[in-house]
This record gives sequence, C-alpha cells and structure tokens, in this order.
Amino acid sequence: MKKYCDKAAGIYLRPITYEDTDNIVAWRNSDAVRKNFIYQALFTKEGHENWMRTMVETGKVVQMIICETEGDRPIGSVFVRDIDKVHNKGEYGIFIGADGCRGRGLGSAAAKLMIRYSFEELRLHRLFLRAFADNKQAIGSYEKAGFVQEAYLHDDVCIDGQYRDVVLMAILNREY
Repeated sequence: MKKYCDKAAGIYLRPITYEDTDNIVAWRNSDAVRKNFIYQALFTKEGHENWMRTMVETGKVVQMIICETEGDRPIGSVFVRDIDKVHNKGEYGIFIGADGCRGRGLGSAAAKLMIRYSFEELRLHRLFLRAFADNKQAIGSYEKAGFVQEAYLHDDVCIDGQYRDVVLMAILNREY
C-alpha cells in the first residue's frame, strides 16, 4: 500500500493491526470519543478482535490508524465500513483518541487522506457519513475535508432514552 501522509499536518495512515487493540478499546471507551458515536456500547478486547476477524480481514471494512509522522505515535483511527462493491460506496468514520490531539485540524487532514484512499485504492464513487446534528465541530471538520450535507434526519436515533437528530453527509468521487 502506498503511504498516505500529510506532511503539513504531521500525520500518516497505516493499516490497523491486532497490536492496536488496546488503543482502540481505550479510545472508543473514553467519554470524549464515545459520546459522538451512534453506537455507544463499551468496547471490549474480544469484541474488537472479532471485528478484526469478521470485518477487517474479510474486506467489509478498511480501517487505518492515524499516526504522527514524528515518533509514529498512534492518535486515532479512520475507517470505511459497509463497503458496497455493487454501488461503489461506503460509510466513513473517524475518531481522534489521543489526549491533546482533538481540535487541531488532524481530523480534517486524516479525512482527506482517507477520502483519497477510498477513491484511489477502493475505487469508491461515494463516501458518506452520519453525524449528530449538534456536533458542530465534527460537521465543520467534515466540510473542510469536502463532505457536503445531504439530509437532516430528525429524531433518527435514540441514545439513553433521548432522540437525537442526525446529519447525513457525503462526498462523490467526481467532486474529489
């Protein structure tokens, strides 16, 4: 795989491995990350290893680790799930898990790298995502990466007994 790197942002993407399990579980279970995901159940090592076997290894998901170029420290993850080879689309997701790395533009930089990977390597036509409508920071980051809002879904999900609005955003290969 060709290296996907943003020298200005100081990050690159590399494929996820089983050695990343402890970081993934810790990051996804942190309140700062978990609160922004539609799926909010706590992660376990066993659950993540099952994800690796049944989703990543089968090609249903492509997941990368975001690393700092200086020191190779892992700071988060980007992924494309539910890859549909018939319609050439997939659902994008990201989280920055390392403390002190959120709010620095690294999410937008990582999104641009994963968009490029999705269009160049996976040959997808459409990449879409779902975000809580009140998560303005994430929506702004996605817009900087090139995603555009396509729909506003009222009361789309129920989290802790409260219905939440969701924004559907996408980017098309021809826009890229």
